[in-house]
Amino acid sequence: MLFVDYVRMLRARKDVDWSRHLSPEDLEYLRARITPEAWYPMATFERMGLAILANTTHDVQAARFWGRAQIDWLRSGNENLVVPGDPLETLMRFQVVRRGFFDFSALDIPSLHDGEALVNVEYGMSARAEEAASWQTLGFFERLLEVAGAREVRARFSSTSWTGDLVTTIELSWQP
Repeated sequence: MLFVDYVRMLRARKDVDWSRHLSPEDLEYLRARITPEAWYPMATFERMGLAILANTTHDVQAARFWGRAQIDWLRSGNENLVVPGDPLETLMRFQVVRRGFFDFSALDIPSLHDGEALVNVEYGMSARAEEAASWQTLGFFERLLEVAGAREVRARFSSTSWTGDLVTTIELSWQP
């Protein structure tokens, strides 16, 4: 899903010389057919994300808004993901769905209670890419909780790997 979105964004910007940011192997994906269910190299994913960031606003807050926007696409392919009026069950269902995104544990929800959750984020990328991906993840969870009926959703980083912490942790809280 995310890789497909990155390729779409890159293809849409015909005014950018992507060879300045991407390797020849990466550029092949811009010409190939990309499918949501296939696996793609994480290094290429990282370089594409950084290239997009370098050629847009340079602001990681844009990644946050993109994360929020991804919910509608994810819901269209996973109609049982969101349980209206039950943010807790929605987060539990997300844990099952997320296993299809990466072949490693990029996201973990070690603590999940009604009205609060912790999300550990560890994509294993460079600091700048990790920062952007973490902001995207924060926006994603904000919106996921909102569409599940949570009110007064608050999301913040309690630790950030790109500033030297061991892991990035997002604290989520909401009113059911």
